[in-house]
Amino acid sequence: MMKFTKQNFFFLVGGMIIYVVDIGVDFWVASRYFCQGQYSWSILILCFRGLSSLITQIFSYEWFKNDWEGTDTGKLKLVFLVHLFQCGTFLRYWFALKYGCQVAFKQTSRRDASEADPSNFIQKQAIDAVTDINMLRVFKAFLETTPQLFLQIYILMEHGKTNFYQYAAIIMSFCGISLSMVDYQISLRKSLPDKDEFRVLSKLVYLFYKLLTITSWILSISLITLLSVRISVVVLIFLWICGFTWTLKQHTTFCKSMKMEYLYRTIVGIILIFSYFNIKGGRTKVCISIYYATHTVVTLGILFVYMFWKPSIIEEICFTIVCILTISSLVLGIIFLVVYYSHFHPTTYCRPQACSDEVDGVAGQKDRVETSRFQNFLMQ
Repeated sequence: MMKFTKQNFFFLVGGMIIYVVDIGVDFWVASRYFCQGQYSWSILILCFRGLSSLITQIFSYEWFKNDWEGTDTGKLKLVFLVHLFQCGTFLRYWFALKYGCQVAFKQTSRRDASEADPSNFIQKQAIDAVTDINMLRVFKAFLETTPQLFLQIYILMEHGKTNFYQYAAIIMSFCGISLSMVDYQISLRKSLPDKDEFRVLSKLVYLFYKLLTITSWILSISLITLLSVRISVVVLIFLWICGFTWTLKQHTTFCKSMKMEYLYRTIVGIILIFSYFNIKGGRTKVCISIYYATHTVVTLGILFVYMFWKPSIIEEICFTIVCILTISSLVLGIIFLVVYYSHFHPTTYCRPQACSDEVDGVAGQKDRVETSRFQNFLMQ
């Protein structure tokens, strides 16, 4: 069983601070656009924030309800009110910090201790609490952070004017995406049996693979939007339909209710617009090859369209810089992808027997979660 260390605790504290700062930056940027009369940009930023918050609160409450099934209904009502006021993520951080502090600073777990041992039980609670937070951060990264990054880049390319708050929003978006990706993989390795430890070099390779491929794709979509906002919307909707259809064919079983399952599949469809998302585990060589081959073809196609549709814009230095960044980030991203899957990606996947261990209960108590959520929620 992997341990929750002091380093994990400090990273958790840092993640919470960044989460709070990110909220402040979003409202600050939205207010700046509003004061300048750019009401549409301000409304879009707030809509991304509101949609992301709403969906993450729904999933967070649903997980609390599943984990605490059979417990005091009064406690669930209080949790519902917390989520209703959009504070469910802070509640999860509270539990994670509580268990993490007990494990990292107050207890020492023996190697030969069983899972029924109180210290190992709290250890598992700490890891599970952080895991749930990181799953919610993945949702937030693609429902809010990535669209906002696309929006800010489009505004810079369209209007050319740059302000400090725009750079602040772009920097926070990159930080949010990067941290959510790496933290997700760390939680994945800690939560599932038979996963190798996620070492520093593995983290860096994985980070650059995800960040560079996402950056290239966001720049590509921004170029489409500069040509025509309608075409960009049609392309995004088409890509979402393809992703959503694929999740339907995968027959995912992440949620207990079908309503939540369809909401989950809808979100996965959105994630698939920007990055590959493995929702069933197992080998992904063919699927991921098709996915990024398609991205490469579409990206090159966009650049060729510019050559024939708007040849005059090619001479502009801004367009040249964007093209260089788009192609270089795509090439480097795919190189890091190949390196990661060739040398750092674990080839042993979670066995059903191993995944059926208790998560939130000790031996002799009623199971609150029969299987790890990561058994049905995988992104690699």
